[in-house]
Amino acid sequence: MPSAKSIPVASGSVAFVGGGNMARSLVGGLVAAGTDPATIRVADPNAQARDALAADFGVRAFAAAAEAVEGAGTWVFAVKPQVMREVCAGLAGTAQAGGPLVISIAAGITSMQLQRWLGGATAVVRSMPNTPALLGAGVTGLYANAQVDAGGRASAERLLASAGATVWIDDEALMDAVTGTSGSGPAYVFLLAEAMEEAAIAEGLPAAAARTLASQTILGAARMLTESGEPPSELRRRVTSPNGTTQAAIETFEAGGFRALVARAIRAATRRGGELSAAND
Repeated sequence: MPSAKSIPVASGSVAFVGGGNMARSLVGGLVAAGTDPATIRVADPNAQARDALAADFGVRAFAAAAEAVEGAGTWVFAVKPQVMREVCAGLAGTAQAGGPLVISIAAGITSMQLQRWLGGATAVVRSMPNTPALLGAGVTGLYANAQVDAGGRASAERLLASAGATVWIDDEALMDAVTGTSGSGPAYVFLLAEAMEEAAIAEGLPAAAARTLASQTILGAARMLTESGEPPSELRRRVTSPNGTTQAAIETFEAGGFRALVARAIRAATRRGGELSAAND
């Protein structure tokens, strides 16, 4: 029986189709959690990427996706949405013969599209991780179609949990909202940090000091938010003294329509996820 930290994979091995940054983070997480590198395969057309994956993690790397997925019980599609249909078409015969668990991290590509492109009924888990997964601090939304059994759900969750927290979504239509909230979310925080840094410099602070103050403030606030268990509204209330400096800033944000702007931004990202699905159908 595998240890609590081991990541079991159906039928022996897991194949990553695409070896970019997100795939690297998941491969690294699996290996760090105790998975035998010999059970992990990665396909990527870039020879430099393949060599780096093999050297860094001891996994087997292939130029062709068909070679990587041969005999693998779990396939992880880590390619751009724009090429997903073509990649799936090339693997449809193998998918129908082998019945793998398919995990996709492509934004906007639905489980029905993946099933159709892979030739028929296929166990599909649609997922949306985010870039902090590269540090093992990501969060992933997961949706499983009707063909995924309890074992498949457990395997998918354990695999994605190697990169951070996981959240299951019962309605696939909400996966675009996951993309708009957490998939694209790190960029929102980076934009806030960028704006804070620029404002601090405008107030006269040295650039290096401004960067440290902004980034460490965001880091500390994020830790308080995740480790305290308190809702953000309560944490904000506690640090906002009446008639103090924080209240002056918060009132300025609110007067500028901060909440409505965030809502519009997430709505735009959510809508774009749906557009990606339609554009690649």
